[in-house]
Amino acid sequence: MLYFAAMEPSIIYTRTDEAPALATYSLLPIIKTFVDAAGVTVETRDISLAGRILAVFPDYLKPEQRVADDLAELGTLVHAPEANIIKLPNISASLPQLRAAIAELQAQGFAVPDYPEEPATEAERDIRRRYDAVKGSAVNPVLREGNSDRRAARSVKQFARMYPHRMGEWRSDSDSHVASMSDGDYYGSEVSTTVPAETVASIRFVPAGGGSAAETRVLRDGIALDAGEVIDAAVFSRRALRAFVAEQIRDARERGVLFSVHLKATMMKVSDPIIFGHVVSVYFSEVFEKYADLFRELKVSPNNGLGDLYARIADLPEEQRAAIEADIDAAFAAGPDVFMVDSDRGISNFHVPSDVIIDASLPAAIRNGGTTWGPDGAEHDTKFVIPDRSYASVYQTVIDDCKANGAYDPTTIGSVSNVGLMAQKAEEYGSHDKTFEIPADGRVEVVDAAGTVLLRQDVEAGDIFRMCQAKDVAIRDWVKLAVTRARSTGSPAVFWLDSERAHDRELIRKVETYLADHDTEGLEISVMPPAEATQFSVDRMRAGEDTISVTGNVLRDYLTDLFPIIELGTSAKMLSIVPLINGGGLFETGAGGSAPKHVQQFVREGHLRWDSLGEFLALAVSLEHLATTFDNVGAQMLAETLDEATGQLLQAGKSPSRKVKELDNRGSHFYLAMYWARAMATQTRAPQLQERFAALAAELERNEATIVQELEAAQGAAVDIGGYFRPDLEKVTAAMRASATFNRILEEA
Repeated sequence: MLYFAAMEPSIIYTRTDEAPALATYSLLPIIKTFVDAAGVTVETRDISLAGRILAVFPDYLKPEQRVADDLAELGTLVHAPEANIIKLPNISASLPQLRAAIAELQAQGFAVPDYPEEPATEAERDIRRRYDAVKGSAVNPVLREGNSDRRAARSVKQFARMYPHRMGEWRSDSDSHVASMSDGDYYGSEVSTTVPAETVASIRFVPAGGGSAAETRVLRDGIALDAGEVIDAAVFSRRALRAFVAEQIRDARERGVLFSVHLKATMMKVSDPIIFGHVVSVYFSEVFEKYADLFRELKVSPNNGLGDLYARIADLPEEQRAAIEADIDAAFAAGPDVFMVDSDRGISNFHVPSDVIIDASLPAAIRNGGTTWGPDGAEHDTKFVIPDRSYASVYQTVIDDCKANGAYDPTTIGSVSNVGLMAQKAEEYGSHDKTFEIPADGRVEVVDAAGTVLLRQDVEAGDIFRMCQAKDVAIRDWVKLAVTRARSTGSPAVFWLDSERAHDRELIRKVETYLADHDTEGLEISVMPPAEATQFSVDRMRAGEDTISVTGNVLRDYLTDLFPIIELGTSAKMLSIVPLINGGGLFETGAGGSAPKHVQQFVREGHLRWDSLGEFLALAVSLEHLATTFDNVGAQMLAETLDEATGQLLQAGKSPSRKVKELDNRGSHFYLAMYWARAMATQTRAPQLQERFAALAAELERNEATIVQELEAAQGAAVDIGGYFRPDLEKVTAAMRASATFNRILEEA
């Protein structure tokens, strides 16, 4: 393990996937040049999907191919008070993405095993366990050893007001709406309790009729529970879900609106692919019934979407394959039109479970006036199917508000920041290893070490059971952070908690208790259910007033896309700070939802439109935190001047363009370096750095035209980076550091 030996100022910069990873090859040399002047070192750790796969299969690799388990190392480091980590967006792999990454690594000569869909031996079960630890949201629960503080940086908010993004027009008669279940979902079934004493629990399934001891199956054991932590258990009914989906398909057809389903199959990696699969198999019920035996033989699973189905029938005899595809087309024709991810390529909402992610897709539709794209390439009103109703009312409230009052005006609206409960794998996103598809009718029990049943749920075959935890220390820290933000901003802080929901009732009691530990005089702190809190927040937002949303983990994720996409045009421009419980800092750089399209464009025409603004913002607060921890004046000045340079970059219009032969990510990095160097050269609080950066600024300014020309010349042709999930180091470095002049100046600085 690597720690901050001798307590030297150091930043860990994570290497991840897709467009953010490509951008790192250009930006990191700039960062190292600047922070070295203040005695700060920058180290990297690989938490990419490919890196995580290689790390868990050392025994399958040649010695020279083995890599360190950087994620595990960082999981230890986040407990250190001097931890300072910048975390870029990483792939939260769905099963199709995982398979694609495995195939690429195998093609590159890494003998990692295939993913066993139906493990039959202990060796295959071991392989499956390792891969299951990699897919989905494997990274965030490990690194987020603190609660979340997300807000818009002042310079970014001012820029959005001066140069507002496009907002679609809302019609008062829009038929776009959210559809959710009224029973049989997690919300309706949830039970919760506060653990009275430290214990170790297990989850067991007892078949209907009681069953013998031999028939009782332990689904998970060794679950460490602390005194005072909140645990809950909920069940999603297969039967109720399928009936609900069938009704929504019929209703969408009758209304003449697009049908869409919005889940988070990447983060909720066990439950949401199953829910997605039910939606697919109900919509195409006749197809799945007609070809049931063949699909079983081909190992077709609706959980993986139509894309996987098409891939598995591709090698069938032409006549047989064409017949299946014709039946799929007939089902599309008989059902309501479906929201399209890419209408030109025929990619629908049903193609891949991870293509449509709720926290990105719903805000984008709201920003667009409530419409999404249909098969005809035109925009249409849409039925947004969010099966579980726990948070669906948030989106419906915003839709209703827009129907009544029109689109929000980015030039005048206030901000809704967020304090999110996520430390120590809090709540739903920590439920992956405690979520199960139930094999038969019976009951599931959560049992403590003494055999006492803490929680119990009756289940039917095919239901989804999940258990979640929220540690008491995380809840205390969450309340403290909310009070701190309310005090520092003067804005109202609203805990989005629903007294009708079992888990939230437990949290409300704790919030009321822990608020008494803080000085709240003069602060406006309240508790509201999500729909009421949403309306309160958007009313204030329209009035130009700021509000702090204080939420659980999933709502944190949803709101920190919803409001920034409305306010700023994108969630990638948010400050995302995780004050780690033991004193360190984790600084996240924004969303990576559009990253795959950016890579496709870069490979096709050598233009990377990824905007590294999130990296600039995260680096500034990382340097601020480091300056405080180590009393480093130089680091503080680097932070302040970086913020100044970022504002100048925005004002000068030097963010990446979408079009080839215009400024791209690499050119944007050059201008940041030039503005940052000039700001450091004109500051006076760290005079020992002035001369060094004055020389750098002068050299960059003198060579501006040459550098921009060299970077532009690198565009317009296809680029071979040697791999999507694991690019070739030399190839991607050459592609992302395309200006020899810029490279020379940085090396000589």
